Amino acid sequence: MKKLSFIIITLVSVASFSQNKEILYNFTSVPQSLMLNPGADFKYNWYVGVPLFSGISANIGSSGFSAYDLFANNGVDFNIKLSNVVSSASRSDKLAINEQIELFNGGFRIGEEGNKAYISFGMYQELDVLAYLPKDPILFALNGNKNYLGKVFNLGDLNMKGEMISVFHLGYHKNLTKNLILGVRGKIYSSIVNFSSTQNSGYFYTIPGTKTIYDQVFVSDILINTSGISKYSGNIQNDITKKMFFGGDLGLGMDAGITFYPEKNIQFTASIVDIGFIRHTINVKRYTMKGNYEYQGITPNFITGSANDIYNEIKVAIPTDTSKDKYTTWRPVKFNSSYQYSFGDDRNSDCSCEGSEFKYKNALGMQLFAMTTPRSPFLALTGYYNRQIFDSMQMKATYTIDSFSNKNVGLGVSSTLGKANFYLMADNLLSYADLAKANSLNFQLGLNLIFDTKNKND
Repeated sequence: MKKLSFIIITLVSVASFSQNKEILYNFTSVPQSLMLNPGADFKYNWYVGVPLFSGISANIGSSGFSAYDLFANNGVDFNIKLSNVVSSASRSDKLAINEQIELFNGGFRIGEEGNKAYISFGMYQELDVLAYLPKDPILFALNGNKNYLGKVFNLGDLNMKGEMISVFHLGYHKNLTKNLILGVRGKIYSSIVNFSSTQNSGYFYTIPGTKTIYDQVFVSDILINTSGISKYSGNIQNDITKKMFFGGDLGLGMDAGITFYPEKNIQFTASIVDIGFIRHTINVKRYTMKGNYEYQGITPNFITGSANDIYNEIKVAIPTDTSKDKYTTWRPVKFNSSYQYSFGDDRNSDCSCEGSEFKYKNALGMQLFAMTTPRSPFLALTGYYNRQIFDSMQMKATYTIDSFSNKNVGLGVSSTLGKANFYLMADNLLSYADLAKANSLNFQLGLNLIFDTKNKND
């Protein structure tokens, strides 16, 4: 039972996120597109998001297996299904969890006619958890080492980090020419809770011995950082609220973006998001397990015989030390770029139809997304079709290939009725017939009040 509990906890706690919002990126009828590219081609006079409802998004997924593989009601014992999943997985496989809620958001134009700029601002809460599937530790916990003579179990597979933060941001956006738009955004991070363990090393193996039947070697160099976890006042809600509004560990960051039109119907965009760090100083605890242990005996299995004695010897040889040393974490940097070809001009549009403001009904494009992780970068490639259905409604369809899926179809709709703008987006639509077999699910929705700049006399 202890073994099964350990495995389930490990599987549930090990998660990763992609943070790719391929439908929202460059979907400029939605104000929140500025959060992915502060240099997006954005044309509203001013907007304000409905507090707590202007931007809600969630993502969950796995690249190695689905919930169906573990929990299908097919008569197969859970331990067998779990063993099959772990055996077929690799140390590069990951699960995915990401959640974000805007607390408030808004923006407005400044400057005189012909020299206008745009200021955006807001605050959001975000939960991220990032790690890779620790295949070797799970294999050892599930099967022991008896049947793995000569196999080196890699403790470096233990690689995870997670945090809950709030972010206050202030952005500046300007059309330098009619074909070139630049934008930047500054951020203040306030960390509510953080844990990270991403630079672990060590190994364990069992081999036939020279003096005894078996030699076993255990080498560990593991570091776990935590902040904001060890102490609470007794009222968790108040503690979280206090840390959310700059009472937590603080950090700084920035975003930058660009939009360029080499031709009036051809567009290039690029952005880099979350170049930043957080310095952790509040309720910090750092745990280290460093040392080595060698065992010589007649049994290759730590779970039988004198297991308790061996466990106690390991604790002495590889002690767990605790410190309160401060540490720094870096935000996962995201990069976006896109190429878009527009066609089917909208002669009924109210725009001035000059430079980048020329309206088209259709657009085809490609988008590249990349994000730093403790190992190799996460990459995603998206093809998309954008359609202006009515003056008040726009649709975007996407097809994305990434490490979670090679058949991810998404759809987003943005509708503006009067001053109210509502948007709804979801991807991996082909999996909705059987969600248990889905490798990833992602949705976004929000409600804003928008005031347009369209003026036939401009």
